[in-house]
Amino acid sequence: MTEILIFRHVACEGPGYLAHYLRDRDIAWRTICIDQGDTLPASIDRAAGLVFMGGPMSVNDDLPWIEDSMELIRAAHRRSTPVLGHCLGAQLIARALGGEVRAGPVPEIGWLPVNTLQHPRQPAWCRALPQRFEAFHWHGEALSPPRDAVPLFYSEHCENQGFRLDRSLAIQFHVEMLPEMVNQWADIYADELYEPSETVQSRSEMTRKLGPRIAALHYIADQIYSAWLKGSP
Repeated sequence: MTEILIFRHVACEGPGYLAHYLRDRDIAWRTICIDQGDTLPASIDRAAGLVFMGGPMSVNDDLPWIEDSMELIRAAHRRSTPVLGHCLGAQLIARALGGEVRAGPVPEIGWLPVNTLQHPRQPAWCRALPQRFEAFHWHGEALSPPRDAVPLFYSEHCENQGFRLDRSLAIQFHVEMLPEMVNQWADIYADELYEPSETVQSRSEMTRKLGPRIAALHYIADQIYSAWLKGSP
């Protein structure tokens, strides 16, 4: 039986809402915990898709699994196997397929607005999203899409918040969040919140009105995950 392979890079940044989404639709999936020493698969012949989650490391770091992960992404791209990336995962896709990752102009941390980009090749599912919506962010680096990629989203301080290239979909922000994940990240990464600013929220602001914020985020996640699984152009 084929299954979706989900690659986790740090314990607190697992599949989150994506796991609920897949379970509700009886879609088989398995988490490969790189943070616990799980090895990357030698073959993706039986993979229905690859999903790369986030993490505090950089794709430019000298870590043994980064190049191997990018080679899996390139192999999946050649085979037209769907690939989905969240934050660090999006940056892995960008670098693997010819884009770049570098320090962003400012860190974006917390609930901040994202805009849907109007583009001649904008996919139909993207046109159905709100032109502006709130998403959860936690990143200090920014990506440049590969050649021929279709840019999908942007924010005031981050020019590239997502792109599609064939069946690879890269999302810079986090649509997989659950309420407990927001609280956990605010604790674990508290040192990054010492100086709140226009783009870095305090813990109290980040955890305010979590119920409505998470519900609205999951609506966006549903559209993104559904389009990705269907391979919608």
